[in-house]
Amino acid sequence: MTGAMLINLILQIVGGVIGGNGIAGAMKNASLGSTGNTIAGAIGGLAGGSLLSSLIPALAGGAGGFDLAAAAGQLVGGGVSGAIVTAIVGMIMNATKKA
Repeated sequence: MTGAMLINLILQIVGGVIGGNGIAGAMKNASLGSTGNTIAGAIGGLAGGSLLSSLIPALAGGAGGFDLAAAAGQLVGGGVSGAIVTAIVGMIMNATKKA
């Protein structure tokens, strides 16, 4: 695993955690608790960010050095996918608790 790949994975996870906790704060019916939001967001950020990197190769970064645009793309991609996964899992879990 290269250093650039590791940085991308970390950015995706951090973005997912931020997105997951952010959406849970905005949508109380999607909250899984702080630990659940963090875990769901991290998994969503990692999965979505990796998928986005494979679909848009420019997000994987340049051949040399640190690419700020690619890093921002990884962070945003991870955040959005982390928010989506947290919202979906939270709404499903909370709907099954009420039923």
